[in-house]
Amino acid sequence: MREIILNGEWEVKGFWPWVPLKGTSMEIGSELMGVTEWLPASVPGGVHKDLHAAGWIDHPYRDMNSLNCEWVENRWWVYKTVFQVPDEPGKKIELVCKGLDYEAIVMLDGQTLGEHANMFAPAAFDVTEALRGRQTAELRIVLRHSPDEMGQIGKTSETFTQKSRFNYKWDFSTRLVHIGLWDEVSLRVHEPFSFEAIGLFTDADEKGGRIAIEASICRKRPDHASEAEKQECGAADSGGEYGTCELEARILSPSGEVVTTLRQPFKQKSCSLAVDIPQPLLWFPNGYGEQPLYTVRLRLSDGDKVLDEQTHRTGIRRLEYRRNEGAPDDSLPYTFVVNGVPIYIRGANLTPLDHLYGNVQDEKYVWMAEAAARANMNMLRVWGGGLIEKEILYESCDRLGLLVWQEFIQSSSGIDNEPSKKPEFLKRLTETAEHALRTKRNHVSLAVWSGGNELMSEPDRPSTFADPNLAMLRELVAEHDPGRLFLPTSASGPVQYITREKGVSHDVHGHWKYEGNPAHYSLYGEADHLFHSEFGVDGVSSPRTLRKYLSEPHLKPVSMRDDPVWRHHGEWWDTYDRDTEMFGEFRDLSEFSRASQWMQAEGLRFILEANRRRQFKNSGSLVWQLNEPWPNASCTNLIDYGLEPKMAYYWTKNAFAPNHAALHYRTLDYSVGETFEGEVFFFHGSERSLFIVHTELLDTNGAVLASWKHQAAKSRANVTESGPLRFEVPDTADDLFYVRLRAEDTEAKIDTAQADNLYVFSVRRLHPYRSALGSAGAKLDAEALGEWQEIARNPNDQQSETDLPTLRRSYRIVNTGTTVALHVHPQEMTEAYRLLADDAYFSLFPGEEKIVTVDCAALIPDVFGAKNDQAQADAPRSPNPRVAFVHFGDPDR
Repeated sequence: MREIILNGEWEVKGFWPWVPLKGTSMEIGSELMGVTEWLPASVPGGVHKDLHAAGWIDHPYRDMNSLNCEWVENRWWVYKTVFQVPDEPGKKIELVCKGLDYEAIVMLDGQTLGEHANMFAPAAFDVTEALRGRQTAELRIVLRHSPDEMGQIGKTSETFTQKSRFNYKWDFSTRLVHIGLWDEVSLRVHEPFSFEAIGLFTDADEKGGRIAIEASICRKRPDHASEAEKQECGAADSGGEYGTCELEARILSPSGEVVTTLRQPFKQKSCSLAVDIPQPLLWFPNGYGEQPLYTVRLRLSDGDKVLDEQTHRTGIRRLEYRRNEGAPDDSLPYTFVVNGVPIYIRGANLTPLDHLYGNVQDEKYVWMAEAAARANMNMLRVWGGGLIEKEILYESCDRLGLLVWQEFIQSSSGIDNEPSKKPEFLKRLTETAEHALRTKRNHVSLAVWSGGNELMSEPDRPSTFADPNLAMLRELVAEHDPGRLFLPTSASGPVQYITREKGVSHDVHGHWKYEGNPAHYSLYGEADHLFHSEFGVDGVSSPRTLRKYLSEPHLKPVSMRDDPVWRHHGEWWDTYDRDTEMFGEFRDLSEFSRASQWMQAEGLRFILEANRRRQFKNSGSLVWQLNEPWPNASCTNLIDYGLEPKMAYYWTKNAFAPNHAALHYRTLDYSVGETFEGEVFFFHGSERSLFIVHTELLDTNGAVLASWKHQAAKSRANVTESGPLRFEVPDTADDLFYVRLRAEDTEAKIDTAQADNLYVFSVRRLHPYRSALGSAGAKLDAEALGEWQEIARNPNDQQSETDLPTLRRSYRIVNTGTTVALHVHPQEMTEAYRLLADDAYFSLFPGEEKIVTVDCAALIPDVFGAKNDQAQADAPRSPNPRVAFVHFGDPDR
């Protein structure tokens, strides 16, 4: 089979509904010209990008411009292209549309091939006869207006499409409904037989590794074949229905050497074979080992004639599931075990990367997956209100060791959350599920399927397999991917939301706000859930991102109650009252953003450390959310739309570090002379080593008021409670005091940089962190250690063409001032690069220094091509990044 991507010149034009099928007026006979002219079109892509490029709409992500774009989803759109017909006489040629979004009529040279309504299942049409004798042909795809589906608020039971719902309006997105060809359009030229489906399944035990291959083929005879073509496609009847078709599997090691080649004849539609790999290189999740990938080259042949070929990359590993330690008998298995090693899940939820998901560059997928891996994550949950994502995401997860939790396309709706039973919906859901199962099962990173997001048959009670919808999906998973866990929904119960009630929480969601001081600490510090698959804390985006998408009048600290533009960019995530309660009033946007991000990071860190203290009674945490699909003024994301990692990203990275010291405390504010009560914990990585945790009590000037040592010997669950921490709360000049934990590996084998931790407390009841806003005594000196060096960003990726050069440089940062420099982090000042550091938002007391390594790569524009404001866009691009280090008390930069 040969695939020809139709990536030539495309055009798109908008019409009123039904006009493309009528063409001329019934009354006066004149041409119905349409809403727009024919415009250059991006395929894969979406209409909004093309309209913006042609000047028909303003940038939808700025201020409230998206409200002026809602007409787009209510028009019909016609895509057209002219392509060269492949010269393949006697072969079956299919037109395949991988991503029709949403209801489409497909026409070839004016003749209707068929209709399709599912953006996650491809549409395929036999065009062999229609193309016979032609050199060129015109393809037109008519997209009806977007269906009237529901956003976040509605009735799940009334859902009737398999269209991504988040861009009908969700708490982290506006209403901007994608319409277009969001994936490739191609011609597939088939020999008499082609692969229909491939299944790759790997396993390992003490005897070695194994790659099992299941292949099914189908006869690719043209629908209107001649007698000669029928005879050719039938192969030799004497050889059976499938003639002398044979499967050849060639396995290459991660370094490229041929391990073995096996062959198996097709005696029926399907055949299978298993390849034993002695002494295999095992694939582990990120942080637990390496991710070697074997290449599997599959060839379908008939004698000396090659009929079809496919190449896959997979890892060898054993994947198992266990109940948590001490879990009730009726609980589901939430502990993932890879190669016999229990994996504590440290991950995040992934939303679609953009409202206009058809226009997302592969490079953005690669970068987002790398950012997750660099944050010590080992799992991404692909959320059920979004997408069955493009292959590049799963390939990246394979390379980086990120396990994938994949949900089918269903989500809660608020008014009712019961899975839809509509026959039309179940038909479409089946199409989506079967296609997803047949393609995603071949990725070693895929670890679990879920029926959808927050499906509930009654309030606060997740749906179970008793629901016919979910029972149907369970049967499909059992048929196509029987070795993987299938959860009915996320959360999977028996209660939906985290609660103070004991004994009822297995897999739970919530909450998504800082719960207040001290309520936040008692709720999460005393929780007993088995798994935490969604929770978050909100924080304001970086000023740099806000300046790109909000106009000047809105670039100030404000409550969303008082500014409709801020409300339009994140209504649910108003942190103004929370942050002014902690800090008092803010002087400018930068101060507000930094304070808000501090509270987000503080709240998330405590949840992550509280969950991890109970490893493996609690088996993992998935932060809501890693990213966002449009520029919110405030949100629960770790990385904002401008690809600026927030403080919470780096504090999450540290909380997820293999070796990490943590403090359990009950509140942020105390009275002078009160006894501080806490406990010191140490989380161990896979190394067998003895750690000492040095605990210090400091004031803002860096004076050590008291110190302790706690030993952290490795325990069975890789968590050590090193000892209690008790002291009398001091009276300091600015009302702030600090507890710092610093880890020392007694055998000097492990870099403990991410093991350190600093906690900030106050003796003020009103605005406890107010004094931190005035830390003017800190002064940073940054010295570059050498020149920028070009590096390969992803050494595990042997085949990717999306990895652009990344520049790396190290800096020595010294606090030469008289007070603590809080939350020191690098900023790239030219705004032409995106930046990831090995550490950021750390604090330096007077005289202290730290070496930080930063990686910079060219900024990825948003889907409309905008990088920043017009003045910056017109400025000459800097040949190299320019990095500055700032701290919490610095003026707005």
